[in-house]
Amino acid sequence: MIDLEGVRIGFVMTGSFCTFQHAFAQAEYLVSLGAVLVPVMSEHAAQISTRFGEAAAHRERLAEIAGRPVICSIADAEPIGPKGLTDVMAVVPCTSNTAAKLALSLTDNTATMAVKSHLRGKKPVVLAIASNDALAGSAKHIGMLANMKHYYFVPYAQDDAGKKPTSLIADFTCTAETIAAALRGEQYQPMVGGARG
Repeated sequence: MIDLEGVRIGFVMTGSFCTFQHAFAQAEYLVSLGAVLVPVMSEHAAQISTRFGEAAAHRERLAEIAGRPVICSIADAEPIGPKGLTDVMAVVPCTSNTAAKLALSLTDNTATMAVKSHLRGKKPVVLAIASNDALAGSAKHIGMLANMKHYYFVPYAQDDAGKKPTSLIADFTCTAETIAAALRGEQYQPMVGGARG
């Protein structure tokens, strides 16, 4: 049994809209394990409606799961670190755009501000990569993050090597295990291969 009772998890959703249902399922599972979620959405995740659902419905669903309003602005995300609101930050899903910004220490939206603020406390950040470009132009940023302190990855693999040869997707079902390992300062293994999506 994974022990996350009382653990305060910053749960950040970025704009990989096709994986939102996986993210919501993991948010629900983390809450079932006793975790306390601090919900965050990037501006794109919070404001763009797509064929995968309406933006307002996504915000409402995450807020309902977490039992508190979703943080959707840089100003509201900035106090996360100074106020010590989170023990671990999980970006689920994490787009290659977000990964690149984190690798380069860029802070220009709610998601990156939440992570940057959290990192002030030298606490772990878990990334669930979901990107069609992960094995192309974005590969260098993912590699940089893999070599940076405090970053951990939900195991990932190619999700459709034939049709999308540069695409990677995290095995979202390993999110809780990855968070638990990150809190111990360990990368959950195996990190690469066997993703179920």
